Amino acid sequence: MAPFDLDSVLIGVDLGTQGVRALAVTGKGEVVGRGSATLTSRREENRHEQDPTQWWPAVATATRQALSSVPPVAVAGIAVAATSGTLLLVGPAGEPLTAGVMYDDTRATEETALVNDAGAATWAALGYQRMQPAWALPKALWLLRHHERALDATRLAHQSDVINRRLVGHEVPTDLSSALKTGADLLTGTWPLAVFDALGMPDDLLPPLVTPGTRIGAVCTAAADETGIPPGTPVFAGMTDGCAAQLASGALQVGSWNSVLGTTLVLKGVTREPIRDPAGVVYSHRGPNGTWLPGGASSSGAGVISRDFREEDLEALTNEAASCEPAAPVCYPLVSAGERFPFVAPQARGFVAGETTGEAERFAAMLQGVAYIERLCFDYLDLLGAPLDGDLVLTGGATRSGYWNQLRADILGRPVVLPENAEPALGMAILAAGAYRDPVAAATDMVRLQAVIDPRVDAFGRFRAGYLRLVESLEQRGWLPSTTAAHARKRTAG
Repeated sequence: MAPFDLDSVLIGVDLGTQGVRALAVTGKGEVVGRGSATLTSRREENRHEQDPTQWWPAVATATRQALSSVPPVAVAGIAVAATSGTLLLVGPAGEPLTAGVMYDDTRATEETALVNDAGAATWAALGYQRMQPAWALPKALWLLRHHERALDATRLAHQSDVINRRLVGHEVPTDLSSALKTGADLLTGTWPLAVFDALGMPDDLLPPLVTPGTRIGAVCTAAADETGIPPGTPVFAGMTDGCAAQLASGALQVGSWNSVLGTTLVLKGVTREPIRDPAGVVYSHRGPNGTWLPGGASSSGAGVISRDFREEDLEALTNEAASCEPAAPVCYPLVSAGERFPFVAPQARGFVAGETTGEAERFAAMLQGVAYIERLCFDYLDLLGAPLDGDLVLTGGATRSGYWNQLRADILGRPVVLPENAEPALGMAILAAGAYRDPVAAATDMVRLQAVIDPRVDAFGRFRAGYLRLVESLEQRGWLPSTTAAHARKRTAG
């Protein structure tokens, strides 16, 4: 590979649902170019598809924009992130043969039962116990059942595989991050061939596996002409968009966590060993430097605000909410039916327990309720033995609210860190830089901090009673296991 220094430029690409983002970033973390292009998709009931022929032109447009003012000699590598669990069938030259079945498509319910029966022991050993209909392996089985194909001319491909093949001009391996939901054994770095055999899937249907950050080829001449990326630029295996965002947050030290609060709440951390969760709530990705990245996704989150206060003046409500600490009622802020983390309860429904004095207090109860669930997530992670003593980095759309950031620090009882930029595309630039140096050191140089927020004096105690009331309410409804509730009370008591 070419010599690397802190002035070298890395290209990170994020292939998402609504569009593609590309960043050109120096080894010092300076963004020297940005590009984007839109994507469309089709939703119908439990199906969500995208036309994969959109992906490559959108990537080419975004990278050409990002590199429009970057000297070609400075480009040291590129890595691509994509949505987790998005899958399709491709032909012998990598051409799409089906629509891209997206990350949240849940059509494969029948296939999920077959997958969980055939792979029960494997999924238990990997720590997540069972697969869900939105995961890639059930969808792969669905595709194979519903599309006529010639076995010797067809392969399954993840979303990022399609782009990487176009970049290098030949078949490519897939990264273990994208392959987790397709059943890859992250302990051995291999496919579970015995499970595939039980499901009637050919051994050669999926590409070989590599760890994220592995060099998988170089940009070919044809791709260079379309993307503006210099020919010969190293291409590195990427990660899912969620893991890419974690890299961009800078949370790469063991014990560090990234709490992403958007429509829903997602926590991702760093451990030396995978977390094995008997309930299957938490599952672990492989990190780029020999670590593990456990995490879970809640059905609670900021989506309740956009849903229930769509027409309200949020700035005015936020100012009034500061006088409702703690709010008299407690709120379980469920965005949609059923909970996934910090407990599994398909029957769960959101609620407000207690009377409110008006919209401001109801708003305050929702803000506090999200932070209470975030706190319960950390109590559950502690119960599983996860280290929690590193930095806590907050990202996601909710971080635009300075008051909510402070409230979360208060309720969690610990300082929180806000980075300037936590885009998955930045995470992929960091991963590419990690091919030349230690990924933690690369993130240290490339992630720029916006602020560190300390909890206010005595705030943790002020919210103790409200938190415990929510824990009790969830336990009484039969949703929160008693062991988790007891551990939350123990940690709250100090």
